[in-house]
Amino acid sequence: MSLQALVRTKPLEELQSEMHRPGQFRRVLGLWQLTSIGLGGLIGVGIFVLTGVVAATQAGPAVSLSFVIAGVASAAAALCYAEFAGMIPVAGSAYTYAYAVLGELVAWVIGWDLLLEYALVVAVVSIGWSGYLQALLNQLGMGLPAWAMGAPATGAGHVVDLAAMLASLAVAGLLTLRIEWGARFNATMVVIKVAAVILVIAAGLPYVHAANWRPFMPYGFGGVVEGAAVVFFAVFGYDTLTTAAEEAVDPQRQLPRAVVLSLAISLVLYVAMSLVLTGLAPYDTLNNAAPVAAAFTAIGLPWVTLIVSAAAVAGIASVMLAFLLGCARIWFAMSRDGLLPAWFAQVHPRFHTPHRPTLIAGALTALVAGFFPIREVAELVNIGTLSAFAIICVAVIVLRRTRPDVKRTFRTPLVPWTPLAGVGFSVWLLSKLPAAAWERFVVWMAFGLLIYFSYGRRHSVLAKARGDRRGSA
Repeated sequence: MSLQALVRTKPLEELQSEMHRPGQFRRVLGLWQLTSIGLGGLIGVGIFVLTGVVAATQAGPAVSLSFVIAGVASAAAALCYAEFAGMIPVAGSAYTYAYAVLGELVAWVIGWDLLLEYALVVAVVSIGWSGYLQALLNQLGMGLPAWAMGAPATGAGHVVDLAAMLASLAVAGLLTLRIEWGARFNATMVVIKVAAVILVIAAGLPYVHAANWRPFMPYGFGGVVEGAAVVFFAVFGYDTLTTAAEEAVDPQRQLPRAVVLSLAISLVLYVAMSLVLTGLAPYDTLNNAAPVAAAFTAIGLPWVTLIVSAAAVAGIASVMLAFLLGCARIWFAMSRDGLLPAWFAQVHPRFHTPHRPTLIAGALTALVAGFFPIREVAELVNIGTLSAFAIICVAVIVLRRTRPDVKRTFRTPLVPWTPLAGVGFSVWLLSKLPAAAWERFVVWMAFGLLIYFSYGRRHSVLAKARGDRRGSA
């Protein structure tokens, strides 16, 4: 029976019983490991790059307020995610939640959407990771040859971004072996980068000059809001942890807590670091690829620069792991529901991981990261996440009306106002995306709908249920 039918016709206890498949995934992830997956997706390029870039070009020292605004908007969606994560603790994140409440077609649209977005996030982050690694190697006197330093369009002599390709493949291999190995690696990387952020705050605080915070809003409040639209994409990675629901020890209690906890920790660190960074250096000097490292070099603390560069490499690697984990598990969930071939829904007999979608997604992201410039890859990243947020917020309102009897271990506060705020902010940000991104997105979705109507609709669990009903009649 489909998720949609189960949620509409059965109490939560029976849903959990039917959706738990012995011999599938290993339930080994606790609260800290789930939270670290969320932090792995949240703390990365945003805190090490976007803070300085947005301060220099849009918000000035008030970039801290941009993070607060983006955080409030993201929190609306996070609270909705938390309600579903405790109520429907199965793999698939927004795809599964949409399937359960809004039906198969909407679920397909958002699942196909997220496959593209998550995979491209991995590719973009792989390219960014490669850039930080090359900077670190150059500091140590061990630079890569020109042919291996980037995609063909990124510079003279560049043939392939070798480090980006190897990073994608390595993360895919790690996630294939055992989920707990990947989780331990991720947790270690999260500890390193959180420690680095705390180091930046602690080491930079004595060097902060209040004069650098004046004017606080050089571009006006409009610039602060525009900055929030940019940094919003640095505060949505928590949804990746909900894709690991079937590998959580106690998903109904731990997933909601991990969603809220990971976002709260990240926002505190973002705001504190943005205040310190803009206090260390004039905001208009921070528009570069490594603003944190550059600021500490300027004040004569090269040892902090080296540590921050190394931590950035570690931190960005954990973002890759979080999003590739999410991509593979959404792919697995769609295949298990019959919307994609069941061949992809086979779990490795020894490692108990969705190895086929993991390895294929890793190989595809490696090719994209190796041969395409980061700007071209990044253009398509944003639409899927915002669409997913809007659908989840709507789904909370729908399910509160259609199934008020279902037990909820976490309840989104102030329904419908909190979900409506999430929808409104998502739609507003979607309207700010460039036309080229929308054009490419439409092509991808048209291709996806072709697959759905030619294959998925006829082979899905719902289609088989419809056939059984006709046969019995």
